[in-house]
Amino acid sequence: MHLLVLPGDGIGTEITAATLAVLRTVSDRFDLHLNIEEAAIGHAGLRAHGSTIHADIVEKARRAEGVVLGPTSTFEFKDPARGEINPSMMLRKSLDLFANIRPARTYAGFPLRCGEFDLIVARENTEGFYADRNMEAGSGEMMVTKDVAISLRRITRACSERIARAAFELTMSRRKRVTIVHKANVLKVTDGLFIESCQKVARDFPAVAVDDVIVDAMMAHVVRNPQRFDVIVTTNMYGDILSDLTAELSGSLGLAASLNAGTDHGMAQAAHGSAPDIAGKNVANPLSLILSVAMLLAWHGRRRKANAFQVAAAAIEKAVEAAISAKESTGDIGGRLGTRETGEAVAARLRA
Repeated sequence: MHLLVLPGDGIGTEITAATLAVLRTVSDRFDLHLNIEEAAIGHAGLRAHGSTIHADIVEKARRAEGVVLGPTSTFEFKDPARGEINPSMMLRKSLDLFANIRPARTYAGFPLRCGEFDLIVARENTEGFYADRNMEAGSGEMMVTKDVAISLRRITRACSERIARAAFELTMSRRKRVTIVHKANVLKVTDGLFIESCQKVARDFPAVAVDDVIVDAMMAHVVRNPQRFDVIVTTNMYGDILSDLTAELSGSLGLAASLNAGTDHGMAQAAHGSAPDIAGKNVANPLSLILSVAMLLAWHGRRRKANAFQVAAAAIEKAVEAAISAKESTGDIGGRLGTRETGEAVAARLRA
C-alpha cells in the first residue's frame, strides 16, 4: 500500500511522527509492505513551493492508495492568490472524499462524562455551508456592501443520497439504527431535500430503524443520552459541530478519529486543529491520527479484499484501548506520557 503522508503545521509534525512509528510497526508485524512517502504542506509547503498545497501534492494523492493528513493552520490561510489554500479542502474536493466518517466511543481508564457509548457521525463532506466547497468558481461567501455579508449553502440530491448510503451501510454491521440530523423546520427546502434523500435510501435497508432529530435538540439528546444513537447522518456544518461534541464527550478531541472516503480514495485525518500553543512541547495527543490511520487501513482492506489490513486496523484499535487503560497516553486523557512516548507505547503493544 502506497501512503502519502502530509504532516502539516503546529502539532502536526509531532503527532504524525508518533503515528508513523505505529504504522511501521504494524506494517512489519502484518506484512503490509507499506510504502510511505512524505511531503510538505501548510506553512512548510508555502515556504518551499509558494503554496500551502501545490498541484504536485494533489497528483501524488491521486496516485497513492491512501493519504495521511496532519492538522494545518487553516485559519491563517486567507488568500488563495498568494498560495494560502486550505489543504484539507483541496484534497476533499480534488479526490471527491464525500464521506467524513467520525466515530466516537468511550474507553476504560478515565472518568466518563455521559456514560459508555459507541456511535458514528457520517458527515457529508463536499457541499453545504462551507464557502470553499459549494461553488465551481469563487466563494460561497460575498460582501454585498461593507455592512452586508451573505453566505450560500448548496445541498444536492446526489450528494445527500451518497452520504446516506454510506451511513446505512455502516450501520448494517452495527446496531442497525440511523438518525438523520437536520433543521428542516426552518431550512425547509435544503434540509427538506436532505431528509427526503435519506428516506429514499432507507427504503433499500428495511432492517434499519430510522428517525430524525432537529440539530439543536440533537445537541441536548447527545449530552443527555448518547447511548441512544448508533450512526448519525447529517450535512457538512452540522456534522462538523456534532462530531466535535461527541469526541469531547468520549474523553478528548485527541481521540477524534476521522476518515474521509470517496469511491476511489481515502484519507486519514486528525479531526482537531494544529494547536500552535502546545506545538513542540511533546504534550499533544497523537491517538486521533493513530486511530484515523487504523480506519484508513480497514477501508483499504475492505476495498481490496485484503484481510491483513483489516486485522492490522483492529490490532491498532486494541493497542490504543489497552494503552489508554494503562495510562500510557497523554495528560488530556489522564495519562502520564508525552506525544512521542504515547506513539511508542502503542507500537510496543503491537509488537508484543
